[in-house]
Order: sequence, then C-alpha cells, then structure tokens
Amino acid sequence: MSANKSAKPKVAVHKFSSCDGCQLALLDMGPALLDLAEQVDFVHFAEAGPFDDQARVDLAFVEGSIATSEDLARIRLIRENSKMLIAIGACATSGGIQALRNYANGMQWAAQIYPQPEHIDSLPQSTPLSAHVKVDFELWGCPVNSTQIVGFINNFLLGVLPRDNADKVCTECKRRRLPCVLVSRGIPCMGPVTRAGCGALCPGLGRDCYGCYGPAENPNTDSLTAQFRRLGLSPDDIARRFKNVNNFSPAFREAAAKAGGTHD
Repeated sequence: MSANKSAKPKVAVHKFSSCDGCQLALLDMGPALLDLAEQVDFVHFAEAGPFDDQARVDLAFVEGSIATSEDLARIRLIRENSKMLIAIGACATSGGIQALRNYANGMQWAAQIYPQPEHIDSLPQSTPLSAHVKVDFELWGCPVNSTQIVGFINNFLLGVLPRDNADKVCTECKRRRLPCVLVSRGIPCMGPVTRAGCGALCPGLGRDCYGCYGPAENPNTDSLTAQFRRLGLSPDDIARRFKNVNNFSPAFREAAAKAGGTHD
C-alpha cells in the first residue's frame, strides 16, 4: 500500500486485566507485522513500542477484562477516542479466566492475603468490555490468532466488517477430516458448543476441546451436558467444563448452573 502515513488508519492496541497473549498474537507475526504497519499507523501499542494511550484512533483493539475502577474510567476514555472498538480475546469478550472470582467473595479472598484489604482497588466482578461500553466487534479466543486481527484490518480497509465466525469447532474437525474424539474415543469434548477459529487445534492432537473460543452460535449445552452424564462425568465435572476460560459468557454460565453440583 503506497498511501502516505497521514492517510493511514490510526490503530491502537490497549491492555487491561489479561495475560498479554492476544497482543503476542500480533507480535508473533514477526516480519509480517512490519508489512501490516505499511497499511496502518500503530499509534499506541505499548508492547511493540509506540505509546500514546489517549490518542484518537480509527481502530482500537482492546485486550483484557474490566476489574478495577481505574479500568472502568480508562475503557470509557478509549471508547470516546475510538471510531471503532474491537474486543479481542476471552478476557475482553467474556471476562476471562479471572471471572471465576465472580462466583465467590473476592474481597474475602483479599482479606485472607493482605493485612489491609481496604486498599485493594477491585470491582465486585471481572467483566467483559461490553458490560460498560459499546463494542463494535468481538474477536473470541484465548488467545486470538493473528489471522483474526489481520483479517479484521483488511476488511476494515475494504470498508466492510468481517463475518462473525460463530460456527462450531466440529465443523473444523470435519474440514480437517479428524475423527471425533467425543464419538470415537468417548473423550468429553466442548467442540459441539464452542465457536471455531482455532483450526481444531486440540482435537487435531487427539485431545478434547476445552472451549477457549467461547460459545458458538446456538450452542446446545443441554444436549452436551446429557452426553457428558452418559460418559460418567459428575455434576461438578460438568460444571467445570463450562466454568473455564469463557466461564462468564451467558451460555456457559447458564450451563454450569444447570449442571448442578457444588463446584464454585
């Protein structure tokens, strides 16, 4: 792309409560990231160098969940400064693994660790971005992959939104001609209710999907729960399957609650 720098769309990559894995999906591109920088102007991407967290941008990719009052103020400012805001990864789209604390008394935990827990700045829950601001698009995964982000940017440059890939992991297994671990080996697998995007990575290695890309479109969690019971899983084990990376997404949260048991 030969456009001068001033004509490039301005892009920011922000981080909240997370492990940085979704940002690493970009950094791991290596030289291909430099090619991408020819198409857009990364004005804020702290892990890559540029820092201007209050810049007004065309696209803001945001990783991480909202866990503190400071997070809440900052995400609102980012929303004001961004024409489009894209949530990337499980933390930003569903609260992430840290949302497991939403099922317990987080301040009680803090009191058991810190002598003055009143100084801990923590919201009652770890929540996705959409609980607080308008999100224009969500890229699910733990972590997302570079193909998702680059695909979004390419579509943006063409003036269109990408299709939300809400197909199930099972469709990716079929495309790769992988035997179903659930049917052929009796391994409890979340693939039937988990959205595609990973390329069926875990089933491709002979193990079960554990739901890192979040709930697929119209997930039949009741049917999968029944199948898990037939495989001998206890109510606690079934609840744990749904209370994983995307535990606070409504579909998985409801399925965990319906599974019963005492697991928190």
